[in-house]
Amino acid sequence: MSRKYTKARFWKCALQVNPYNYIKYRGANHDMTEEEYNKELLKICQEENIKVLGIADHGNVDGVNDIRELMSQHDILVFPGFEIASSEKVHFVCLFSEETSRDDLIGFLSKLEISSSDPTKPSTLSAEKILGYVDKLGGVAYAAHCTEDSGVLKKRLNHVWKNPFLKAAQIPGTVEDLKGVDDDFYRKVLLNKNPDYKRERPVAILNARDVEVPETLRDPVASCLIKMTRPCFISFRQAFLDPESRVRLNSDVPEKYYSRIERVAFTGGYLDGLDIEFSEHLNAVIGGRGTGKSTLLESIRYGLEIHPLGKSAKKQHDDIIRENLKGRIEITIRSSKMNGKRFTIARKYGESAIVKDEYGNISTFTPKDLLPRIEIYGQNEIYEIAQDTVGQLNLLKRFLDVDNSNLEAKRIEIIKALQENRRKINSAQSKLAEIEDEVSRLPKLLEQAKQFKSLGLEEKLKLVPLLEKEKQLSSRVVNELQNLRDTFSNFKEALPDTIFLSNKALEGLPHQDILKSIRQKLDELRSEIEPLLNQIGKHISKADHAIGDRRTELSKTIKDEEAGLEMLFAEIPSYEGKSGKEIGTEYQRLLREIERIRPKQSLLNSRKAVVNELKKKRKDLLAELSEVRSQRSAQLQRALKRLNK
Repeated sequence: MSRKYTKARFWKCALQVNPYNYIKYRGANHDMTEEEYNKELLKICQEENIKVLGIADHGNVDGVNDIRELMSQHDILVFPGFEIASSEKVHFVCLFSEETSRDDLIGFLSKLEISSSDPTKPSTLSAEKILGYVDKLGGVAYAAHCTEDSGVLKKRLNHVWKNPFLKAAQIPGTVEDLKGVDDDFYRKVLLNKNPDYKRERPVAILNARDVEVPETLRDPVASCLIKMTRPCFISFRQAFLDPESRVRLNSDVPEKYYSRIERVAFTGGYLDGLDIEFSEHLNAVIGGRGTGKSTLLESIRYGLEIHPLGKSAKKQHDDIIRENLKGRIEITIRSSKMNGKRFTIARKYGESAIVKDEYGNISTFTPKDLLPRIEIYGQNEIYEIAQDTVGQLNLLKRFLDVDNSNLEAKRIEIIKALQENRRKINSAQSKLAEIEDEVSRLPKLLEQAKQFKSLGLEEKLKLVPLLEKEKQLSSRVVNELQNLRDTFSNFKEALPDTIFLSNKALEGLPHQDILKSIRQKLDELRSEIEPLLNQIGKHISKADHAIGDRRTELSKTIKDEEAGLEMLFAEIPSYEGKSGKEIGTEYQRLLREIERIRPKQSLLNSRKAVVNELKKKRKDLLAELSEVRSQRSAQLQRALKRLNK
């Protein structure tokens, strides 16, 4: 079969087209020659994407050959035929194979007892005999304008309507347009709901119009859609055996936008040379064991970088790919996510997928970006998921309410907050532990200090703790000044820089005047703040120098005092083998450690408060997470009930 015809699709068919001289039957004129008329027919067919024409003049087959010859040169198929009236004056359009000659058609008209001298005159044959004879000839007869004058339903001929040789009926619009007309008679009959007109096989409902001028082809109700693989009369007849899936009105097929796999081709490996063009609708791969069905499916999955869910499915997938995909798979897709653009995804065994756009350029998109909701499952994998509650849950998520995305986003947000909370708690508890270790030493140090007091040294060395306190305060001053300098530096760096609003950056923007005025205000703000910052910087430097001088003075004074303490230590009597100097130095070191740790007692309480607050926040987050999970669970239950129902 030609590459052109590898899948079933809906073909646009105009099934009641008349030759150029038909308009005279209407008592009018279109001022075109036959050649001009036929060329105009061709032009409009091409513009309206009409691929099949049914030629159906009233009892006349003149002009069929010229139209057929012209259309065949442009891949438009012509079913020759005619329109006739039965003895009951009911009109039928009779169409025949594209290979039927004009002479054959003339013979058919004769056998159907249509007068050659007055072809518009009704046949002497009944409708049922005409239907039977057309079917015997291999043709298709449909009831023309069945709801209007000369229509089978208008005349209430239920026996004709129920005749199995009547395959189709033409109506002027949609079935819903007939709602309420004649007490809803037509609509109920067409829907096969009227018991007096009940058919074993539903009739195919067509749109067609008597095309007296080519422009009439543009009317949506002048054509309908017939699903065929390769347009031909055999496929055309077959479509009427399954009208519910193969015959559509133009109004029944609104434009729908969805992603799809359009083509798969293999180079090398078990499926080397296989090139499949898929239908836009349902596709089914049918074959016996070992014919490559699973290999095709798993190869598509591999090409799109989709991993199996189950363990057994993953092993089977890996085995199939390793054994069969020795070469390369190329997948052509249409991505609704990317506004209907086409992409080609190619993947060679052992390599990553390469994505190209419709112009052949390498794309940065991944298959997941292009087909975010695609799902592929093997037969055994479905069984495996059926045994796995987590797998079932993942499948069920597709059927959740629309607002589930908000709940899922909230759940993820809470989990991230819990993770951050855990990190902060661990960090705070670690810092708390460090302080607790040091603060826990304070009672022991204080008790040691009491022992020195019992030696009568407290009065002599009372200056020692005071000097240590002054050293701690002096160090705190240094820290405070450094914090101020850091904050000042950060503030200066945070001043607005309007380079991002330069004239070059704004060039061509529709509202650049407004953006320029914003830039001016930011520049004014910076120019107003910078002098203030300069003054603040000067004040900080001035204070830094002044405080530095005073700290130097304080340090010198403390050193002088400590030198005096050295002399005082020498006056301390020896005790337990230690000299007075050693005792004094040890006492000084002990007091220094006490003064270093003592401020951390208040910091300890602060750290405990931080840990307690973080733990309280964690409880709140856990409670919120529990509520979100409950809502998701309820949604899952509702979705499950709907699916079960």
